[in-house]
Amino acid sequence: MFKKLINVFRVPELRNKVLFTLFMLAVYRIGFHIPIPGVDQDRFIKVLEKERSGEGAAGRIAQYVSLFSGGSLSQSTIFGLGVMPYISSSIIFQLLGTVVPSLEKLQKEGQTGQRKIQEWSRYATVPLCIVQAAFWLSYMHGQGLVQQQFAGKSSFWLMGLTCLTAGSIFLMWLGEQIDEYGLGNGVSLLILAGIVARMPGAIGLLARNADFSASPKAGHIGPGQILFLILSFVFIVAGSIQITQAQRRIPIQQAKHTRGRRVYGGSRQFLPLRVNHGGVMPIIFAQSLMLFPGVIFSKIYDWVPNRATQFLSQEFNPSNKAAILYLLVESAMIYFFAYFWTTVQFQPKEMANQLRDYGSFIPGLRPGKRTSDYLEKVMMRITYVGAAFLCIIAVIPTAVNMAMDIPYAVTAFLGGTGLLIVVAVALDMVQRIEANLLMRNYGGFLSGSGSSGKRIKGRQY
Repeated sequence: MFKKLINVFRVPELRNKVLFTLFMLAVYRIGFHIPIPGVDQDRFIKVLEKERSGEGAAGRIAQYVSLFSGGSLSQSTIFGLGVMPYISSSIIFQLLGTVVPSLEKLQKEGQTGQRKIQEWSRYATVPLCIVQAAFWLSYMHGQGLVQQQFAGKSSFWLMGLTCLTAGSIFLMWLGEQIDEYGLGNGVSLLILAGIVARMPGAIGLLARNADFSASPKAGHIGPGQILFLILSFVFIVAGSIQITQAQRRIPIQQAKHTRGRRVYGGSRQFLPLRVNHGGVMPIIFAQSLMLFPGVIFSKIYDWVPNRATQFLSQEFNPSNKAAILYLLVESAMIYFFAYFWTTVQFQPKEMANQLRDYGSFIPGLRPGKRTSDYLEKVMMRITYVGAAFLCIIAVIPTAVNMAMDIPYAVTAFLGGTGLLIVVAVALDMVQRIEANLLMRNYGGFLSGSGSSGKRIKGRQY
């Protein structure tokens, strides 16, 4: 293992990419601790801790947004919004590409069209930053979290909007620099760094609440629970890697072409269809929307107190340990968004036309509509399995928190959005390093001894 790591630093180009990436991530972590001027940080942290304890929803929203944006609203820093506005802008243009003909045409133009769409995404990030920053600053101002000398003054709004917008734009630029000069996807690595940075705090919380006696005290974590957490983490990460890499391979036969006395083509290949085609997006959409029913039903119960509104308010409160309805609705929404995102991203008709244009076909199926219908049928079936996996991953942290009374900050690393992002980004990083080493005649990063070492491949189904 250490020999493989040494090989990474033996290649000058690969070494420079790794060091540049680490330097950019260090810059990100330094700016992560610079607070917004005019905010009372001590009072801010106390209010959010109170919200997280179940007395409000703003803390849960801040914690969830910070999880996959790479920012930290819980400390109100200049990088508080993270890359969330840029991600939102990219998703908006990606969805518009399916309904706006001009954008769809640009997407088909390859590198040039993608570069133009990316440029528009950058421009759209600025107004999204301003809108999201304004909402967050208004919340802080309404809760009295602004220092007295800045309360109610336009200077606070100007400083806050400028700091949050400039911080988010700087992170967007930082991610693009990693894309160009570093190793891996820059935005994904920033999110990965924000998630992994929470792990020492979770380990510290676990250590403070640990009780290794035969009968642990109430509110403490016993040795059996700690062993369960370790084993669960290992098995869940292994399962996530397997499903992330899982593929359904469709056999593709290339037609033979005779030119003179030579015959070309006729080779047999495979068309890989990912089991988890939607990635982490269905969980992000579902959990984002599930943050609001609890707030809405609690307000309705305050206005119209009766048994029905009380039941809905309790069932859609994530802090309620008996909120089974919340988990069922969340699972149903994950299934819905898994099929929705697959429908948006996967275009069987276009794929069938491309196979026909390149002189390839699926054995036993005629090119065109029959091939398109078959690809759609296969994708719908494997999406059912992928969505079931996403439901299990999304529910595990909450279920362990409810059943074993372990803090959610600890159980969050057993599944959910954060785990899938970490697994996907880490696999992408390892594959890039592997490709760079093999290209320069070095042993692969994960290869065994000899020429028959293992490689990262998609699991076949």
